[in-house]
Amino acid sequence: MHASHRHHQHSHGHHEQRAAGSERRLLLALALTLGFAGIEAAAGWHADSLSLLGDAGHMLTDSLALGIAALAAVLARRPPTPRHSYGLARSKTLAAFANALFMLLLISALLWQSLQRLDTPRPVDADTVTVVALIGLVINVVVATLLAGHGHDLNTRAALLHVIGDLLGSIAALASGVLIKLTGWMPVDALLAMLIAGLIAASTLGLLRSAMHTLMNGVPRDLSLPEVGRRLAGVDGVNGVHDLHIWELDDQRIALSAHVSVRDMGDWPQVLARLQRCAREAFGIEHPTFQPEPVAVQPLTYVPSPPSPDRHGETAVSGGPR
Repeated sequence: MHASHRHHQHSHGHHEQRAAGSERRLLLALALTLGFAGIEAAAGWHADSLSLLGDAGHMLTDSLALGIAALAAVLARRPPTPRHSYGLARSKTLAAFANALFMLLLISALLWQSLQRLDTPRPVDADTVTVVALIGLVINVVVATLLAGHGHDLNTRAALLHVIGDLLGSIAALASGVLIKLTGWMPVDALLAMLIAGLIAASTLGLLRSAMHTLMNGVPRDLSLPEVGRRLAGVDGVNGVHDLHIWELDDQRIALSAHVSVRDMGDWPQVLARLQRCAREAFGIEHPTFQPEPVAVQPLTYVPSPPSPDRHGETAVSGGPR
């Protein structure tokens, strides 16, 4: 068996094992979160605590988010089909995008309710808030621990973001209960809810940008299109590279396609192997696609950064003399 084929099988197997483990953790997190959301909602209603009700609503929304994330993880493992030749890997990115939007809606609702409560403070059962928030804090720490060490993809990161929001919400509710018990100052309940909403919003917007970048076929943020073009054009036997495209199938797999101008088409098998090795070793791109072309009458010229588009909208890079 060819070494690169063995490497692909090992990499694919490792990816499958990690994906299956991610599904199990997401499902367990879903069960814990959904179970406690009902308890917290009942306690919040009884105690008339906005921070507790807000946290319960947050956990209920998180249960939906975790369910979406778990479903997306299952869909992403489905093999390619004639209708979806890349499979459904981007379902995880789409789930992350949807979950980020859910978070922004929840934050908006929580801020609105907090402002309303500041205008008309209401008495809060501090003892109930403190006990339930403490239980919620423990559960959220357990769920966050389940996901934190495996947040490699946007989908799991989105689910983890929801859980961290719950964790912060539990801390806010706990602090609210303790401060009300000690001082009797009711507005602290709404003020802490607003503080947590602001903290969660900052992380949510970052996640939303990352998911949108992947969905829009953006070049991975840790790669430079001109730099990749120059490295490929410098491979022995290559005269130039143009129509270079790099995009993310999801946030773990990178795709590349390029037209390659070759001096001697008879050398293409050896040149192709060198190009694939360069893409894999220098940039971590496992499955690039290269289309060979004979050397044009006019040699391609190097376009300095920032790159100017050629007639196809992509950078043209020459390999230079050998």
